[in-house]
Amino acid sequence: MANIKIVTDSSVGLTEEEIKKYNITIIPLTVMIDDTIYVDRENINNDEFVEKMMTSKSLPKTSQPAIGKFVDTFNELGADGSQVLSINMMESISGTVNSARQAATISDADVTVFDSGTTDRGLGYQVLAAAKKAQTGASMTEVLNEVNFVKDNSYLFLGVMTLDNIVKGGRIHPVAGAITNFLNIKLVLEVTDDDGKIKIRSKGRGVKSVKKYFNNVIENMKSLNNIQQICISYVTETDLILELAEQLKTTFPDVSFLFRRTTPIIATHTGEGAFALLYYNDHR
Repeated sequence: MANIKIVTDSSVGLTEEEIKKYNITIIPLTVMIDDTIYVDRENINNDEFVEKMMTSKSLPKTSQPAIGKFVDTFNELGADGSQVLSINMMESISGTVNSARQAATISDADVTVFDSGTTDRGLGYQVLAAAKKAQTGASMTEVLNEVNFVKDNSYLFLGVMTLDNIVKGGRIHPVAGAITNFLNIKLVLEVTDDDGKIKIRSKGRGVKSVKKYFNNVIENMKSLNNIQQICISYVTETDLILELAEQLKTTFPDVSFLFRRTTPIIATHTGEGAFALLYYNDHR
């Protein structure tokens, strides 16, 4: 039966149960660790990747899916006349969404590509919203309206505890990274919903500065009247992350809470000890 089928990439923060329940198609990115290439979700999982990353000789290298992979997937899903909606991680950190866009112009299927402006569980919120709406028989316009609403009301705050991976990945000048690490500087970043860019919200010495910022985030969350989902996504567990998770569960006992290790793509860029607090508020 023709309907709308949902596609996303492997940076998405979804559980296996959610993927199966809502029939979501995941197109994997690849990652190379010390000259060995792994396909995300196919021959390496999140836990295995972090273990290998921590002992690798050099920073793993990630690669976006080939355009041909998108084309083949779109054609297969659209073969019965269904429309395809591909929701992908933000353009500011990956060319994945542009690969999807190029593939959409080649595919025989009716494909719409959407830049989520986020990643991880933030991307997951949008993908789930799209899949649930599509299951009601909604039109593509109605599905996109729902996805845009979720996008505008989802938040991602990222704690970066070491700049090693960011420096190795060329995200900032190596000298600046060396100085900030020497000074024990920790960063809090936010993915903004207006342009999908990563912006520095806090820069301070030691863990206390990060803890203080996230305490303020939680205080602000208390003023929201209908938080639907909260997630802590992390690279490696630390006392700070575990404490934050308990604080959230205690403060919002009736809100769905997910605690999970992040994907290889995000772990590569953020490094040891990094974590994100993500939540979605439905104020309708």
